[in-house]
Amino acid sequence: MQTESFKKFLSTLRGDVLGGIVSAIVALPQALAFGVATGMGASAGMWGAVILCLVAGLLGTKLPMISGPTGPVAIVTASIMAAYGYETGAIVTVLLLAAIIQTCISFTSLPSIVKYVPYPVISGFMNGVGTILILMQLNPLVGQKTMSTPIESLKHLIADFSDINTQAVILGCLTLMIVFLIPQKINRFIPSQIIALVLCTFISIKAGFQVDKISDVSISLPHPVLPEINFDILKLALPFALTLAVVCSSESMLTALVADSLTREKSSPKRLLLSQGIGNILCAMTGSMSGSAATMRTVAAINTGASTKFAAVVNPLFLIIVLMTCSEFVKEIPLAVLAGILIKIGYDIVDTKLLKVIKYAPKDDLYVLALVFLLTVFYNLIFAVGAGITLAALLYAKRVADKTSLEVKNIYSKEIFALEEELVHDYKYLIRVVHIDGQFFFGSATQIVSHFDEMLGTKYLILNYESNALLDISAIFALEDIIIRLQTQHIKVMLVIKNEAVLNQLRDLNITSQIGSENIFYDEKSAVTLAKTYIKNKFNKP
Repeated sequence: MQTESFKKFLSTLRGDVLGGIVSAIVALPQALAFGVATGMGASAGMWGAVILCLVAGLLGTKLPMISGPTGPVAIVTASIMAAYGYETGAIVTVLLLAAIIQTCISFTSLPSIVKYVPYPVISGFMNGVGTILILMQLNPLVGQKTMSTPIESLKHLIADFSDINTQAVILGCLTLMIVFLIPQKINRFIPSQIIALVLCTFISIKAGFQVDKISDVSISLPHPVLPEINFDILKLALPFALTLAVVCSSESMLTALVADSLTREKSSPKRLLLSQGIGNILCAMTGSMSGSAATMRTVAAINTGASTKFAAVVNPLFLIIVLMTCSEFVKEIPLAVLAGILIKIGYDIVDTKLLKVIKYAPKDDLYVLALVFLLTVFYNLIFAVGAGITLAALLYAKRVADKTSLEVKNIYSKEIFALEEELVHDYKYLIRVVHIDGQFFFGSATQIVSHFDEMLGTKYLILNYESNALLDISAIFALEDIIIRLQTQHIKVMLVIKNEAVLNQLRDLNITSQIGSENIFYDEKSAVTLAKTYIKNKFNKP
């Protein structure tokens, strides 16, 4: 027993160390790029990744949650830097106030609200952030000065098109080719971003290119920075701080949902935000960049084998080693290379999953997505999310009001009730029937998904969707998630759909292909009969 426990410990330790190193390799170019893009500097991005990941790793949940500067946080931070004219004391005040707000949020019930945000709102927000990242990096990609807004970036690019550095364009285009064209089987072992960073920097040094470089990375420990505290600064700082706190918290919560799904564990949202808030307080007080739990880095760690929060401790330690040993090389990294990397990050943030099926999406979802996207790109991130949630709620209320009618009927017939009683008695839950009653929409989707986390002993599960209401995008993706979860538990899924329009909707979005047309039924009795046949005839199991 002790030998087995020791082997398990070594296996876990190995996975955490490898996961921490791989996620650090992913974080390195991103932290540098985000620091430069915000105007805080590459060192602020690097130390933000180190401090936040270490603190959140030590104080946070048991899952390997890798934290640091991210795209949405960088966009908000860049706006703050531009608004305050790069005055260090005032900027630290905003970052510190945002971290305190985030810490306070962790003691409330607000962390649980994120799961009720409709999918089109999240998609519109992420598409907007990705678009902003791409547009704002077009200038440094061609050797021009970085602008603070996407509109200014486009104006400057067009007005000064003749002021293009050919050498920067060469490095930027080469970077884009590497990050977009490197095969996934190579990218799995060596991230394409780190390949582009090292190779293009080496070419720039050897060729003697005259391009803008980082040149400000410090290997010394970050020093304390005092905030400027007065009424005028606090009054102006509050809206920015609230925006940054909500973005940091929301992205951390979304990353936690992904990590929970991959590890089949349940993380504490309050503990997650508390650790993130404390980490961001230390980041602010050292002049480092704020951040959140980072989805891409967390997934990289988990997929490499990380299973505990020790991976979040290994990650910053590895980054410190890189800073201490490779600082001279890091200073030579061209800004055009970082711009190419950020453009790829922006592309990855864009919700391509929804865009592929957007022509099948209900019009109400498209209205919400378009509103959030446009407001995110051209106005304000938090206002965009608030407006999207409000519009989604109003449109849903309208749909329900239009379809509401008074109807009295029995939910189960006696025959079906007796059939399900027989399944419980004779088959000991080898076959289960689950009825999804009422509206299956964004408000109920996440609640329904949570009921399918574990179906011990079940071999065949019959999902009976009895409503005639069409599914929205959130419900469709939730249903897809349910099917995938059940299949990973080696549970055969059968679907009973009584409405032809709903069935056609699922066919158009390729949901039915995941369980096979032979497992789609119009009535529950047929599904139960087939499940019994599978149980009795083992050789005919699909």
